[in-house]
Amino acid sequence: MTAFYVMIIASLLIAFGFLGAFMWSVKRGHYDDDYTPAIRILLDENETLTPKTSDQKRDPKTL
Repeated sequence: MTAFYVMIIASLLIAFGFLGAFMWSVKRGHYDDDYTPAIRILLDENETLTPKTSDQKRDPKTL
């Protein structure tokens, strides 16, 4: 029965540790912006493509 009490106390300490870490991260603002990270890949600017010069163009008959 003693082991049972030790396990309950240990699990409560771990649970409160995770709760404290969560509260700390919320207080520090880690969850403030939940919209931008999801669409960040959609807002990336595309690289500008440089037009090929006449000597770099490939013959359409060849692969």
